[in-house]
Amino acid sequence: MVRLSTLYSEVNRDQAKFHDGLTMTVLHHALKKQHLDNQQGLLCAFVFNEGVTAQPIDIDQAAVWLEQQHAEGRKGFTWLHFNLCHQSSLKWLKQHCQLPEAFYDSLSDEGSSTRIELADGHLIALVNDVRYNGFAIEASEIATLWASANANMLVTVRKKALRSIDQLRCSVESRDIFNSPSDLLAELFRHQADVMVQIMREATNKVDGIEDSILVGRYNHKRNQLGGLRRTLVRLQRLLAPEPAALFRLINKPPLWMKESDINELRQATEEFSTVMRDMFGLQERIKLLQEEIASLIIEQTNRSLFILTGLTVVALPVNMIAGLFGMNVGGIPYGEDSAGFWVIVTLALTLSVTIAWLGFRKSDNYMT
Repeated sequence: MVRLSTLYSEVNRDQAKFHDGLTMTVLHHALKKQHLDNQQGLLCAFVFNEGVTAQPIDIDQAAVWLEQQHAEGRKGFTWLHFNLCHQSSLKWLKQHCQLPEAFYDSLSDEGSSTRIELADGHLIALVNDVRYNGFAIEASEIATLWASANANMLVTVRKKALRSIDQLRCSVESRDIFNSPSDLLAELFRHQADVMVQIMREATNKVDGIEDSILVGRYNHKRNQLGGLRRTLVRLQRLLAPEPAALFRLINKPPLWMKESDINELRQATEEFSTVMRDMFGLQERIKLLQEEIASLIIEQTNRSLFILTGLTVVALPVNMIAGLFGMNVGGIPYGEDSAGFWVIVTLALTLSVTIAWLGFRKSDNYMT
């Protein structure tokens, strides 16, 4: 009885701990949602001054800073990052930020290629990025980030958590110094290139494993894997690679507020990204060669099987013909009354079959090897 009472007490204590933990989890999510509601969908915000590290601010401080900047033209710039799924985000942006209509029009353009353009003195960027839940190379892991930048403000919005923008936030919080919004935008492209390097490394490892399997003769179902991997890489390249024409126009005719150093940083960031894209194209060509190698191996194996089946059919042809002829129920069949007739016919059939087999396989030695 004492032991049962002890077990009952332990069960009650475990249930109490479970309910406490569940309550704390629910409370944490409720507080997080309430905080997001209070921040009007603002995920993070920072104020930058040239030569010093950024200072984090909340939604109210951001509104005050923007108001003072519009009225007094104060120095420095700010970065505001919003969750577009929050209903109040667009309303707050239209109320406090003087963004061009081209930015709001671009919010409905999702799934097209990455590009950066100039509109009303603002840099309008549509950046496709990999979602935050791991370096997966599935096409469904791609989402879109929208950005607008001018001389004193960078605004970024997204619907799903993205890895590159989170790495940019970590760089800002780690006290890296940024001197302009275009400098932040160039850093974003660098982080996106880093993400692509990770994806390329994962894809290359998969291709290396498939190639090793092909070399040892285990290539069953590998062609389907290579096909899916190649399609994913093609889609990643199409969506993540910046449009060269728009980028060329921007670099050659930048806005007046961009410094020469900012243009060089943006050019360098895009060159790094272009290098990753070229590596991705090279990996696609490698996958294509492996697919062709597997196809040739399958065709060769099929031809060998067909050749063996054809050879066996030809070798068995004399036996089938003789059996068909002597199986007819008509008069005049040779050796019908001879006691040794059966063995004569068997010897004749085997002799013809062996002769045909020897002639056929002797001429096919080069093919078989």
